[in-house]
Amino acid sequence: MAAAMGTYIRACAHKSSPLYQTTIRCLSISSSAQQKDGWLNKLLVRKIEPTKESHSRMLSDKEVIFELQTHNLKPGTADAYLKNYEEYAKGIADRQMNLELAGSWTVGVGDQDQCLHLWKYDGGYASIDRARKIFADDPDLSALIKDRNVFLRQRSNQFLLSFSFWPLPSSREGGNIYEIRSYFLKPGTMIEWGNNWARAIHFRQTNNEAFGGFFSQVGRLYNVHHIWCYNNLDHRKSQREGAWRKPGWDAVVAYTVPLLQEYYSRILYPNSFSPTQ
Repeated sequence: MAAAMGTYIRACAHKSSPLYQTTIRCLSISSSAQQKDGWLNKLLVRKIEPTKESHSRMLSDKEVIFELQTHNLKPGTADAYLKNYEEYAKGIADRQMNLELAGSWTVGVGDQDQCLHLWKYDGGYASIDRARKIFADDPDLSALIKDRNVFLRQRSNQFLLSFSFWPLPSSREGGNIYEIRSYFLKPGTMIEWGNNWARAIHFRQTNNEAFGGFFSQVGRLYNVHHIWCYNNLDHRKSQREGAWRKPGWDAVVAYTVPLLQEYYSRILYPNSFSPTQ
């Protein structure tokens, strides 16, 4: 065995020898395969262990439900619609409903003739049940909802929970723009998404741009919404580029992109009556 090894080493001592060249090719292929395997691992969705606890409990620790309303308007009706909705929001504020408007926006870039409204229910689903009864029994609110319908061509809503590692939405002073990035995940990957973003959020807090992060509970499921606040579009550009210069951000992106089926972005401008500007 020792003699054979000595012969092998002497044969490899000359770089021009066929045995040396073969050895180098094998090492090169092995190194390339390892690198390829490393990138493949990033593209694979890691398996989540079974658990007896609901995913919502693992991802959110707040007894607060958010409702995201999406209203698509008939072109040319925005002014009348917003006047109606402002009266509606004031009417809710005057009643004891454990319900408050967290944000109201008009889409500037993305789906045109669209408004988004984010409502916050304190007290969990019981507060939603109480609010629903008030809407049905209150003639003034019912009339505003009925009048609003003539301005709409389509509408939808979702009940959402806030990720525990994201800050709850809070009012911002005027002059801001907002971006909502909506992600549609592969079923079964919400925990994996949360695990990665619990680390990722720290890369995006240098200028308090994180407004809110939510995942759906009722409505379209496996849907995540991240809302960001910026001074303007140029500020958005600099903040996003700055994240890529921070070690670890690229790894987060590499692990979360494979979890997605679809995603899109919209730039939002606060409506005049929105609590956050």
